Amino acid sequence: MMSVTPVYIICSPRPQVGKTLLARLLSEFLLLKNGTVTSFDINLKEPSLLDYLPRTTETADVIDTYGKMQLMDRVIVDDGVAKVIDLGYHAFDEFFKMCDEIGLMKEALRRRVAPVILFVGDTDRVSARAYEMLQQQILPNSLVVVDNEFVVRGELPPAMARGRRLALRALPVFLKTYIDRLNFSFTGYLRQEKDSSTELHQWIRRNYTTFRDLEISVMLQRS
Repeated sequence: MMSVTPVYIICSPRPQVGKTLLARLLSEFLLLKNGTVTSFDINLKEPSLLDYLPRTTETADVIDTYGKMQLMDRVIVDDGVAKVIDLGYHAFDEFFKMCDEIGLMKEALRRRVAPVILFVGDTDRVSARAYEMLQQQILPNSLVVVDNEFVVRGELPPAMARGRRLALRALPVFLKTYIDRLNFSFTGYLRQEKDSSTELHQWIRRNYTTFRDLEISVMLQRS
């Protein structure tokens, strides 16, 4: 039994950095490992997480107070079901402004919920300012920089490289096109592809192992 309920918030102030891909991977891993997951899609652009995982994903918004309260009522609850939030870049500022106003981290701790901010890093000024803001608001153990090699072709900025990191290796373009199909399932591929030496098979397993280690660290630091 989980000692706390993890909530993974995947975010960036910029579009096209791989947030939805990461949300898909993490959601499928949690569904495979725990048998259940609830994901929230806060995006404007199609296709979105809801298109890939309609059975486990709900839409949400943070445009008005009603939408914010609805989302928080579903997220900040210790029900043993891991949550994944795919936070669109358009909602980045408003979401974390809300989190600061309601004292999300303290309220989550009180309710035995463990938010983990998965910030997809980049080398631009907007990302640098956003990361600095998160550092002031989020506890160090709860803030993880995602180093997506498909986006950052080189080293992360020093400030991001010093914190907790999660590496997402780049795939060849032809495999990226393959996994971008709406009917593609990472877990389904692992089950159907008997050759475990294929590049995609190893890539999925490597990411699932990374997520397992992340989940364990969340449980340990809050136990």
